[in-house]
Amino acid sequence: MLKRVVMLLMCVSISTFAQQTDAEFAEYVSNLKQEALQKGFQAPLVERAFANLTYKKKAVTADRNQPETKLTLDRYLATRVPDWKVQQAVEKAAEYESLLSQVEKTYGVQKRFIVALWGNESNFGRIQGSFPVVGALVTLAFDGRREAFFKQQLFAALTILEQGHVDFEQFTGSWAGAMGQTQFIPTSFLNYAVDFDQDGKKDIWSNPADVFASIANYLSSEGWQGDFTWGRQVSMPDALAAQNYAGLSKELMQPLSRWQDLGVRRYDGSDLPDVDIKASLIMPDGEKGRIYLVYNNFHTLMRWNRSSYFGVSVGYLSDRIKRGY
Repeated sequence: MLKRVVMLLMCVSISTFAQQTDAEFAEYVSNLKQEALQKGFQAPLVERAFANLTYKKKAVTADRNQPETKLTLDRYLATRVPDWKVQQAVEKAAEYESLLSQVEKTYGVQKRFIVALWGNESNFGRIQGSFPVVGALVTLAFDGRREAFFKQQLFAALTILEQGHVDFEQFTGSWAGAMGQTQFIPTSFLNYAVDFDQDGKKDIWSNPADVFASIANYLSSEGWQGDFTWGRQVSMPDALAAQNYAGLSKELMQPLSRWQDLGVRRYDGSDLPDVDIKASLIMPDGEKGRIYLVYNNFHTLMRWNRSSYFGVSVGYLSDRIKRGY
């Protein structure tokens, strides 16, 4: 009997909490609508964008419970760049060869890197997320942990709708508001998305021309160097690895000739290329894990996503595309 009473009280408490959250959320949405109107968004757009919004609990849960398990880089690469994905990347590069060549010529970003980013971000457009962008952003702003950031994204999302780049029904993305085949957040869309085929829309959801050009425009705008690659896996003396892992020269850009003098070699033990380019040393898993010399382009990839694992996975996939598998 006592157990039944406790269960009943718990159900009542949960129901009361849910009702309170719904009421607070409705008030928050009302205030956001007024703020949007004050920013100059037209009333019909605001009413439609905020119509029937509900609290997206899954978005908050995902935001609060992002994976903390430490993966090794080897495991990460096996998960993010399996052989089947490499094969598909090679096939997609061949399928869109002509279009990718046009984009490469326009932005100076090699085709293989465009395809590698496309594959890493959305599995070549197949995984884009199904959360309504406005609803997810409003929910995360309401949650309060990063309110200013998510409100900024929300008003950028309204600008995207206002400019007519996507229909309301197609305006979906990840739980965090990352959108389309490029997984741009709304502010990145406004800064980097491109209408490459000039049809009046920057369509990163379904138009390959706009998807590829938007990826290339981001990289080009952030300093990509089209005459160079991203980096290479290397080997080095244990003492030097320990020194660098301790932070004595971490992130220091030095000429390849200097790294050669210090004892760094290609992974197969041969000399480094005799090229006038600077590189920094990274050890994502510490001195006992994989070691890379990375160039400016890797640091550009890090502006896209600050995870060194992500940057290496894009470079690794691009290398395998270049090899044909």
